[in-house]
Amino acid sequence: MLILLTDRKTQFIMKRIFFFCCFAFFVSTEAEAQFLKKADSLYNEGQLMLAIDAYKESYKADSSDDNNIYNLACAFAQAGMPDSAFKYLYITSNLNSEERSLSDPDFLPLKKDKRWDVFENYLVALIQQKYDNPIADEDYARKLWRMKALDQAYYRDLELLRKKADTNVSAEKSLWQKKEVLNKQNQKEIELLIAKKGWPKISQVGNSAAAAAFLIIQHSELPLQKKYLPVIKKLCEKREAVWSSYALMYDRIQVSEKKPQRYGSQVNLNPQTNKHEPFPLEDESKVDEWRKEIGMQPLAEYLKHWDIKWEPKVK
Repeated sequence: MLILLTDRKTQFIMKRIFFFCCFAFFVSTEAEAQFLKKADSLYNEGQLMLAIDAYKESYKADSSDDNNIYNLACAFAQAGMPDSAFKYLYITSNLNSEERSLSDPDFLPLKKDKRWDVFENYLVALIQQKYDNPIADEDYARKLWRMKALDQAYYRDLELLRKKADTNVSAEKSLWQKKEVLNKQNQKEIELLIAKKGWPKISQVGNSAAAAAFLIIQHSELPLQKKYLPVIKKLCEKREAVWSSYALMYDRIQVSEKKPQRYGSQVNLNPQTNKHEPFPLEDESKVDEWRKEIGMQPLAEYLKHWDIKWEPKVK
């Protein structure tokens, strides 16, 4: 039997209970946000063990936060603790079946572990099942994920070195040399793969894997960029590639040839002001129109990532 409690005293009590429940939820959410903020900061500073402790505290507060669990797996992988890294990789994969971990450079240490192939097979099967088999050529996709991770390797380490007041120039130079070796290996491999299978299409390998080819060629020499730019454009017209990738490579080529860029994607650090600024533009009054045509955000929004305040000159 359902009894409706409508007297004022009961209503007052119920309101107080509701208030305290909401307050407790707010405090819990705030605490979790603080743990996450602290953890991310520590991780970006390279203090991995302290970051792990902070991510664990956040995990205790909310064991369903996929991003926190993913970052915890990253931190364990970077700290050389593969058992824990694999544990949380499986947890985050079950919560959110995405392919990001397959091309994340943070997990490069795990790819030397015999358990990586088992995990990769498990995650790919989840993705195929969840999204109705979006990856037609799994072998090609797997190669591209690995190459994408290699392409993005060492950037975080270089950033950590730059943040240090006593940065060792020789250490930074050594990292760049290692990165160049990886880039050259990737460029050779991607050329062979493209010759055999063609430029990777979204319908063939999925969005993430298809992006690998663009990144590798974007970081190559000018002749390779010019060779594949028309290929990317044709695939964009068929919705088999992303227009923003075409715009980035088009602008990169223009800047390399000392010509004005069209889409404003290329940014330079001015050594005199120590501030970032876009390379010269083909037409400031039309840049947002060109960007809109291919689905890119206004240039002023894009440049905020570098703390650049920009207003177009109107003709």
